[in-house]
Amino acid sequence: MHVVLRAVTPADLPAFHAVMMAAGMDPRSSWSRVTVADLQASLFAPDAGGLVAQTEAGVVGVVGYRPDGPRTLTLNKLATVPTVRGQGVGRQLVEAVEAHARAQGYGRVLLAVSQYNLDVLPFYEGLGYRRSAEAYAHAHPASPPPVVLVKELP
Repeated sequence: MHVVLRAVTPADLPAFHAVMMAAGMDPRSSWSRVTVADLQASLFAPDAGGLVAQTEAGVVGVVGYRPDGPRTLTLNKLATVPTVRGQGVGRQLVEAVEAHARAQGYGRVLLAVSQYNLDVLPFYEGLGYRRSAEAYAHAHPASPPPVVLVKELP
């Protein structure tokens, strides 16, 4: 499978949303309430952005990011379609966000894992992310507090 990573464009928003919804998140998660308009506001805010992973079959993975202070880039909305799980697409997307963070001078990448998605913790821990006691500034007020993970960048 040949995967190309590229910056998300406004034209990608329906496909980005479709990949998020296909990821199989628990319906109790605020993730399941994200709309295309929410993605537009999040991914195209100042200094924010995102990437899509594309194959000959279309968009198979997505990720977003946004600055959270002068030394932290927050990774969010990482999703892959179930048919490509375990093939390195998620890892490639995370590593691309980390490379972007380094290039922009951020010292760390932070992410939050929903209490309804704790099965992904070993994936992130395998990429060097460690649990943090800090609160997640963007937590949905109607959801249980997420698990915050941080990776310091060399």
